[in-house]
Amino acid sequence: MRYLLDTHALIWHLDKLRRLSPRAEKIIDNDGNRLYISSVSLWEIAIKNNLGKLKLNTTFGEFLEKVRNSDIKLLQIRDEYLNRLSDLPSIHKDPFDRLLIATALAENLTIITADENVQKYDMPWTW
Repeated sequence: MRYLLDTHALIWHLDKLRRLSPRAEKIIDNDGNRLYISSVSLWEIAIKNNLGKLKLNTTFGEFLEKVRNSDIKLLQIRDEYLNRLSDLPSIHKDPFDRLLIATALAENLTIITADENVQKYDMPWTW
């Protein structure tokens, strides 16, 4: 299966914070699954870390290194994601989450998220 990690799931996984659900941990630890993140998650982490709204266990540069050394594939923002974004219903206003949702829809990925607002969209998700 193919999964897109929501930003919080990425942080909790790489920083080993033990906040993932047992199901999410099992999915992430299964080598048969393909994991993806969006560059928008890295953008969100950088911005929130800089503003003091997010505290990483490492520097942002060290966090990026963890991402590079993982088996998680990075998806860059594509026009198709932006087209999907413009068609999304206004259930949730967070621009980072909305782009993650659009990415998951465009790539036919199941998003791993604890965010109840993301879970309101008509798309595959798990937690």
